[in-house]
Amino acid sequence: MARQRRAGRPVVLVTGVGREAGIGAGIALRLAEAGWDVGYGYWRPYDARMPWGADTEAQERLRERLTAAGARSVGVEADLSGVGTPSALFDAVERELGPVTALVLSHAESVDSGLLDTTVESFDLHFAVNARASWLLVREFALRFRGEAAEAAGRIVALTSDHTAFNLPYGASKGALDRIVLAAAKELAGRGITTNVVNPGPNDTGWMTDGLKAAVVADTPLGRLGTPADTARLVAFLLSAEGGWVNGQLLKSNGGIG
Repeated sequence: MARQRRAGRPVVLVTGVGREAGIGAGIALRLAEAGWDVGYGYWRPYDARMPWGADTEAQERLRERLTAAGARSVGVEADLSGVGTPSALFDAVERELGPVTALVLSHAESVDSGLLDTTVESFDLHFAVNARASWLLVREFALRFRGEAAEAAGRIVALTSDHTAFNLPYGASKGALDRIVLAAAKELAGRGITTNVVNPGPNDTGWMTDGLKAAVVADTPLGRLGTPADTARLVAFLLSAEGGWVNGQLLKSNGGIG
């Protein structure tokens, strides 16, 4: 049986919280400060095969920071390429924290390749993680949510991208994610759930070269790089009562980059 949440602290599930420098971790921390208890998913093998590598102590440090912000939390290592993972992730979070009332999709499989060099295996993995798992997580949330439709108290926010050329599987699977989440804005409205998509643009989370940073800054009217905190503030608003009238939108939070 799920533990009852503390009065006044709703529960959010955030995916893609593998690194302290990442957007997912920034969102989790901002929501903890805003009064949420936080369940989160991460997948170390993904970070291990990326240039930045796995941070084996990241989860312990993150839990300490979430606790310091006043939140109960639970982290679950979850391979979202598996069909059964979304329901298992919800089970694990609800056992510890109680019913989930908001879902933030911050996970991604992201390996650059173009039309001519993308492999079938890479294409399928991107769609399994970025599109299929997102659909299954949204569906699982909707089936479990027990709020009143008139209150519109359920929240889903997904992070997307506008990458296209030379980033075929990532960009195409994020495009599919957009359609899934935006469809949910209409299909789930009767259940009291709002859904939105946020495009954070290029964020400085440790993957950019110095040359790329300079190019992004030069192309951004506000003259700086985006940060996880920028995205986290918008997500926190969309999950709040004040953000309840925003529904079915794809919002660009990117400093106006072209």
